[in-house]
Amino acid sequence: MKTLFMGFHSDGSSLSRSQRRLLSSLQLASMDAPTETPHKAANSHGSHGPLNERILTSMTRKSIAAHPWHDLEIGPGAPAIFNCVVEISKGSKVKYELDKKTGMIKVDRVLYSSVVYPHNYGFIPRTLCEDNDPLDVLVIMQEPVLPGCFLRAKAIGLMPMIDQGEKDDKIIAVCADDPEYREYTDIKDLPPHRLAEIRRFFEDYKKNENKEVAVNDFLPASKAVESIQQSMNLYAEYIVESLRR
Repeated sequence: MKTLFMGFHSDGSSLSRSQRRLLSSLQLASMDAPTETPHKAANSHGSHGPLNERILTSMTRKSIAAHPWHDLEIGPGAPAIFNCVVEISKGSKVKYELDKKTGMIKVDRVLYSSVVYPHNYGFIPRTLCEDNDPLDVLVIMQEPVLPGCFLRAKAIGLMPMIDQGEKDDKIIAVCADDPEYREYTDIKDLPPHRLAEIRRFFEDYKKNENKEVAVNDFLPASKAVESIQQSMNLYAEYIVESLRR
């Protein structure tokens, strides 16, 4: 009778060739390891047990890594105040974006135009838009934030945008924990020049790629909250439909 090793048959019949090689090496390492007394094992800091378990867990598709789109909660204050995962730092020319399959932040491209992102840019977890992506958000605050971090943001406006003929609206928000901006409540609180900078960036950042982007007039906070709620509802509908299948 075949034995099982962390859910796999000992002959590796259910694995790919590369997975069988990895499994074989882990089994050999386990067989060759010297036997330790319980006292020594408990105090050993050189064991690779947790690492091996993580590798095998990944191979069985039972990943324990968190996916920022699905595993991070949107927050109890949503849709007005919500969690935002930062993909691109303020001042960056690198277009980072969420890899929806792995949940990691990947480099999509370096911007073709001589511009940088005017503010931290990311997405709202557990939301879904018509383009099958989470809802985008531009977060105004004092400092750049590293890609992959999340923060609390407050919606103050909506920037309706058409990207190559498709709707691609952006939420304009402020960091809810930045003392300089947390008192802002609506898009009209921002200086006109700040809005002009944001608008110009999105109008220009794809021009050298021969891609057309149209930005319409900014809308108030109430429209932003409404848009977030709609994307939350669409995400919930998607989850329900997935469970029914």
